Amino acid sequence: MQYKFYKGHKEINGNDLYYEYFKKQENSAKTLLLIHGFLSSTFSFRRLIPFLKEDYSIISVDLPPFGKSGKSVQYVYSYENMAKSVIELVEHLGLKGIGLIGHSMGGQISLNIAHLRPDLVDKAVLLSSSGYLARAKQSLILTSYIPFFHFFVKRHLAKSGVMRNLKNVVYNHALIDDEMFNGYLVPFLEDDIFKALTRMLRHREGDLPEEVLHKIETPSLLIWGEHDKVVPLGIGKRLHKDLKNSELIVLEETGHLVPEERPEEVYCHIKKFLER
Repeated sequence: MQYKFYKGHKEINGNDLYYEYFKKQENSAKTLLLIHGFLSSTFSFRRLIPFLKEDYSIISVDLPPFGKSGKSVQYVYSYENMAKSVIELVEHLGLKGIGLIGHSMGGQISLNIAHLRPDLVDKAVLLSSSGYLARAKQSLILTSYIPFFHFFVKRHLAKSGVMRNLKNVVYNHALIDDEMFNGYLVPFLEDDIFKALTRMLRHREGDLPEEVLHKIETPSLLIWGEHDKVVPLGIGKRLHKDLKNSELIVLEETGHLVPEERPEEVYCHIKKFLER
């Protein structure tokens, strides 16, 4: 085995941060930090990690309140605070010059990290990254303070259904199997997460504005699915324009879930980008 596998929890900012660490035995190996999207976890990188770990050390993080990370009702679920939590984990592990790989919402967290601590980040890969989303309307934020509002959040998400959501994010529906379905069903089985999601509705600031994106100098690779219904290709093109040191690759016959749909192709593009 060319790497050692660790998994652990680190208490950061009053919440529990879960991570998995595939550490290459060669000390010179570059470290990549993987950040998942909304209602997901390290599970979403299960098809990409086997390729990446052959060449790099890999850390995959569950952002609070997702996956195996904590769901504290004291934690501030803003993108900035999530980014700061990941930064603290990176510092705890004694890492610098890392490569960030963020999918969907994880791409926006990656951009926050690159903005807050460019000294820690060597390059960034944005996989169908969210962008330009405004903060929730004030009326909805105020409504979220109604007692038991988290039950409405749970009902809303359950009503849309896991299978329906998967069909919306995957271009080739033949890829949807029991393993994928059950993996993305997990968040709906825990009541605690919906209380945390209610706080996230209140705390989530808008995505980074153009004037901040223009200041990010981290070399960035944007990989997009041609048929992304969740974060349309137009968002990728706009990010490419606003990130001065970026390039955009479009994958044909691919939807939003690019790490699941095109893992080997995504790996090849990432490897080429990192080794330039």
